[in-house]
Amino acid sequence: MSERFDLIVLGAGSGGLSAAQRAARLGARVALFDPDALGGTCVNRGCVPKKAMWFAAQIADMHRLGAEIGFESSPLRLDWARFRTLRDQYIAGIRHRYATRLDTAGIRVITQAARLVASDTVLTAQGIEASAPHIVIATGASPRRLDMPGFQLGMLSDQIFMLDAPPQHIAIVGGGYVAVEFACLMRGLGCRVDLLVREHLLTGFDRELVEALAMQMQAHGIRIVRNTRLKRARGEPGKITLEANDGVEHGVYDAVLWAIGRVPNSHDLGLEALGVERDEAGHILVDASQVTSVPGIYAVGDVTDRRALTPVAVAAGRALAERLFAGHGEEPFEDQDIPSVVFSEPPLGAIGLTEQQAHARYGDAVNVHTGRYTPLLWMVAGRSEQSMVKLLSVGEERKVVGIHVLGPGSDELLQGFAVAMRKGLYWRDLKSTIAIHPTAAEELLLLH
Repeated sequence: MSERFDLIVLGAGSGGLSAAQRAARLGARVALFDPDALGGTCVNRGCVPKKAMWFAAQIADMHRLGAEIGFESSPLRLDWARFRTLRDQYIAGIRHRYATRLDTAGIRVITQAARLVASDTVLTAQGIEASAPHIVIATGASPRRLDMPGFQLGMLSDQIFMLDAPPQHIAIVGGGYVAVEFACLMRGLGCRVDLLVREHLLTGFDRELVEALAMQMQAHGIRIVRNTRLKRARGEPGKITLEANDGVEHGVYDAVLWAIGRVPNSHDLGLEALGVERDEAGHILVDASQVTSVPGIYAVGDVTDRRALTPVAVAAGRALAERLFAGHGEEPFEDQDIPSVVFSEPPLGAIGLTEQQAHARYGDAVNVHTGRYTPLLWMVAGRSEQSMVKLLSVGEERKVVGIHVLGPGSDELLQGFAVAMRKGLYWRDLKSTIAIHPTAAEELLLLH
């Protein structure tokens, strides 16, 4: 017999939790299905453990910088096993708090995978059936795998968090967020790093700043090998060689991290039989209100073709619940001018259009304002690397359509600028604002 709910959510990651919790607060009876740990990729295998490792790498770099400016220094070695224990305890606390909130909200949590058997009904392999007039698919995405000989010798991003000791020499294959971030943090923690890139680094970010980041990565000792297409991995765990199509061999490596993108978890959900449309990559297609091609079925987060960022999934899930249970009509979730940051060394942040995108949209009406500077602490230490800021405005009014920052603190300073851009930011607003000195943020106000 099928149990009836007002809302069923498949997936307990950021988007699914957001939709379920907001709907419950609005009085809906909610069922949440997920066989995995509460919190999904972000909490368990993504943003949270990655940022913890990034902080550890930052501490190591600050220790080196401290020596450069005169502090007494002794070798600094991370106890990886202790760090992993502390990090995992923190993550377990997050999951516990989620469980408490779900229980308090009266949300029925079923720790099983479910698939749709009708547009209003789901069924688990263990025979639990539930129905609701609204079903949200929030099953996320998983690391991409390759059908390549020896692929199993390497790790996926899910597995790198299980390391108890750092590899001496690691190859990271890929050019996106995950690849660049792990290349930087592993180097910061003392590993030799080769970054093997098929084509471009960080597609979607401003090319000029990406190249500036690449130069700094190489200056920090990361070997970047571009235009590399691999055909096999061979050897054994701890002694891995990578072979490229052009006959060049790379290695021998202690470890290999495959960071070659992610694929949506849209398989085995019963979507084909119901006619839920997906793109060639498997992303569920949704409109501005998160509605799929089948009435009553919705999708949020990385399983869709929208930007794969945790805050985007959270906002989309919350907005969907408001529309369904608070009578907010068909007001769409606005996904323009979303800030994003690559936690590289130094971090790279962006809001709005890149220079290339701005020219494609506005042509000659684009004004490009670029500045370079060396952060004060780096100058004191005698370092010569430069940070970079770029601002794009359009038309006679010079409305700001893009802000890009490469340098220490860019991950924090961009949030306030994102609020300003959402409200409608103009060049004159920046020029009339008094800067905080000396800071990295003031560099955006000092542009010419």
